[in-house]
Amino acid sequence: MMRPVEEVSTYPRPPLIELVSGSVEIWIAEQMIARDQRYVRVCETYHPPTIYLDPSAFQSGTLHPSTGRPSFCEWKGVASYWDVSADDGTNRRVRAGWSYSNPTQPFALLAGWISVYPSRVDACALDGQMVLAQPGEFYGGWITPWIRGPFKGDPNYPELI
Repeated sequence: MMRPVEEVSTYPRPPLIELVSGSVEIWIAEQMIARDQRYVRVCETYHPPTIYLDPSAFQSGTLHPSTGRPSFCEWKGVASYWDVSADDGTNRRVRAGWSYSNPTQPFALLAGWISVYPSRVDACALDGQMVLAQPGEFYGGWITPWIRGPFKGDPNYPELI
């Protein structure tokens, strides 16, 4: 099925949040560490969508609370971070995921759900398509063939920072 192209310049601010039926997979070291048939998608102007999974989608032993400072999003609130690994604890990726335990009311659907930076794991797939990471170290958007930029974080578009 051919999906319609989405231009991130048309995404809203404040961001749109929606529960989506579709497949999502995350891989580390040739092991699928997370899989589900639904996910939460957050779409914000000039960002590729950020994908959040229910913690139950992750294999046992793959999520580890991370040390370090939390961060703050003006829309969603305070985020805490997760290290992710293979289920035996190897191939640990520091601060590769984040979640909002007590998000702001408009984003209450995100409570406890976890997103990962595609750049910090070995592979992510969304609805059967491999995901590219949003440029830059700060952002965690998931770029698929139907998502069009320019994107925040891309050094070719410094005006979008």
